[in-house]
Amino acid sequence: MKFVKIIFAIAILAIILAVGVVYWAYSNLNAPVEHSKADQYLIIERGSTPGQIVDKLAAEGIVEKPWLLRLYVRTLGDPSKMQAGEYKFASPITPLQVLKQLEKGSVQTKRLTIPEGFTRFDIAKRIKETFPQDPPLSEAEILLMMNDISLIKDLTPQARNLEGYIYPATYDLAPNARADEIIRTAVEQFKKIWKPEWNERAKALGRTPHEILTIASLIETESPVEAERQIVASVIYNRLSKNIPLGIDQTAVYIAKMENRWDGTIHKSDLNSTSRYNTRKYGGIPPGPISSVSESAIEAALNPTQTDYIFYVLNVQKNDGSHHFYASAADFERGKAEYQRWLEEQRRLKRESESNK
Repeated sequence: MKFVKIIFAIAILAIILAVGVVYWAYSNLNAPVEHSKADQYLIIERGSTPGQIVDKLAAEGIVEKPWLLRLYVRTLGDPSKMQAGEYKFASPITPLQVLKQLEKGSVQTKRLTIPEGFTRFDIAKRIKETFPQDPPLSEAEILLMMNDISLIKDLTPQARNLEGYIYPATYDLAPNARADEIIRTAVEQFKKIWKPEWNERAKALGRTPHEILTIASLIETESPVEAERQIVASVIYNRLSKNIPLGIDQTAVYIAKMENRWDGTIHKSDLNSTSRYNTRKYGGIPPGPISSVSESAIEAALNPTQTDYIFYVLNVQKNDGSHHFYASAADFERGKAEYQRWLEEQRRLKRESESNK
């Protein structure tokens, strides 16, 4: 009888141990793992064995206990379902989710990056170069697609085209994606990031969403430094309230691009243009955005810092895109003189470099 009890106790312990091991394994296989490769593609080569695939995932930090996943695949999974291809694994992700993705297979995509501050002209060129169409489309034909404001009619009836509404981001698209599909995808992304409360904030500022987006595009092209964007916004609003022309030279660049004559240099003729986008010649804001805009630029346009500044000049000491800000014309002229001396020195160094080639 004593022997039977011992056997029974051992059996109970074995069952408890087995349940504990199964629970531990289940927990680990379903435990999310954070990793740093979420924005990168991992290539699984053809002919890779399940063990090699798991080891590669472990080396990239996507799987933490490779032996456990190998054991699961060997005993409960189907190794033959694991497919070669290019994969992006979200972070965090569980080992079983990784396995499911490998069994589903990779979907071939092509990447399109729209940087912050890109104009619709820049975007049309990049689409044409990255996604050749069949039959072929010119940049002008792609630009015509960007005149379809039906995509944003629920947000703003004022827009003349999709400038500013094509959100700057990196998109993974089908290799044969059509130009109109690409544009629609980027506009839909803009609509996803646009917050309903921004409409109320715009109204509180006496502005429409379209006007806020226009101001945001000016901020986007004037400063890449997020920490000072609200200060740049304050300068814009201060100048508008005092009926001082904004004098933002990036609008001259935009005019040159609209007229298909941008050569990388702002000419005197650009500054004298009669286009309503010319913020040196005309007061107020331009008729519409002059570039794609980031969320931070929109936030700055909606939440300007309260200052007395009405001028700013590039900070040549830091040379990081940041600016010095001024409330008085005298201080501004001194800062401007320093900037012009620095600019002339840069031109001299460039001439010397070109002459030594």
